Amino acid sequence: MTPIAALGGGILHALRLSFGMTWEILWALILGFALSAVVQSVVSKAEMTRLLPDDRPRTLVIACGLGAASSSCSYAAVALARSLFRKGANFTAAMAFEIASTNLVIELGIILALLIGWQFTLAEFVGGPIMVVLLAVVFRTFLRPPLLDLAKRQAEKALRGQMEGHAAMDMSVSGGSIWSRITSARGFTAISHSFVMEWAAIIRDVVIGLLIAGALAAWVPNSFWQGFFLVHHPVLAKLWGPLVGPVVSMLSFVCSIGNVPLAAVLWNGGISFGGVIAFIFADLIILPILNIYRKYYGARMSLFLLATFAATMAVAGYVVEIVFGVLHLVPTGPRHAKVLESTVHLNYTSVLNIVFLVVAAVLVVRFLRTGGPAMLKQMDDPNAGEHGHEHHHGS
Repeated sequence: MTPIAALGGGILHALRLSFGMTWEILWALILGFALSAVVQSVVSKAEMTRLLPDDRPRTLVIACGLGAASSSCSYAAVALARSLFRKGANFTAAMAFEIASTNLVIELGIILALLIGWQFTLAEFVGGPIMVVLLAVVFRTFLRPPLLDLAKRQAEKALRGQMEGHAAMDMSVSGGSIWSRITSARGFTAISHSFVMEWAAIIRDVVIGLLIAGALAAWVPNSFWQGFFLVHHPVLAKLWGPLVGPVVSMLSFVCSIGNVPLAAVLWNGGISFGGVIAFIFADLIILPILNIYRKYYGARMSLFLLATFAATMAVAGYVVEIVFGVLHLVPTGPRHAKVLESTVHLNYTSVLNIVFLVVAAVLVVRFLRTGGPAMLKQMDDPNAGEHGHEHHHGS
């Protein structure tokens, strides 16, 4: 076989693996974004700010709940957290919201279960609150008022990062019961707009994540990962995984849902259970987002967030590893995360994909017929919140 033919075969193999993973998780993505859109249609962002005045446990629980029901796009979550902070929300609560918004959302849990296993979904939803608690303790101990004041002044400058328009738009519908808001014509429009906006915000990272995962699965032998993750030294592997997981995530440039296919490849390669969880958490410290922190809050706060986030991600990974090990919930035996060849045949996955593709088509048609494209153009406009709400009040 010639080198060119071998290269072409390798690329096709990687693309087949990427498509196989895409087909496996497609219905879950659509379901998760649809549920998120429903919640965003009935919960206003002004109400979010009012509910996050301090860093008390009750407030942090609320922040996690609001985040879990919000956007799964890391860039949008970071922009919205800055917006909440500028409008008066407590900084720790805003960061808790940001963590939950990318790590406790339903679509992430479903996709983890589909590709790697339900144990990872459970670990993610256990580890997320642990990380929030750790971060709150670290912030109370080390975050000094002068640094927080500097961050506040920098935030007030409203320097652009990414997805400010998406974060500023409040597409919620008020008046009447929650059910009446959801089922009204205005509610249907708001849901369709939120749904498409979520896809527009996250699609790049999902595609990049799937392509990188396919390439790594096809081209990097497991022997490399086994050496890198110290597989033949079980105790060292458990210590190494939560430390190196965030570093690998930072360098991948992929965030949120796009991290899950990569996590599947790393798990097959031998990274520890806690390392997988720390890797997934680290979508909030990838290099592009660290640069956005620098713009939003200043260089000193950006470094503070890098250090505290990385430390709490690693510790949360260790806690999950220990607790799940004691409870015998860490998967043992051969690792078979679903890094699949492209196989489309009639099974429950194909049926669910068809059903939810129909749901997505209905929402996209509604989006197109109710001024959605004009709103979509404002996703990176920080002033979009001033006029974004008017687009979805029509029937």
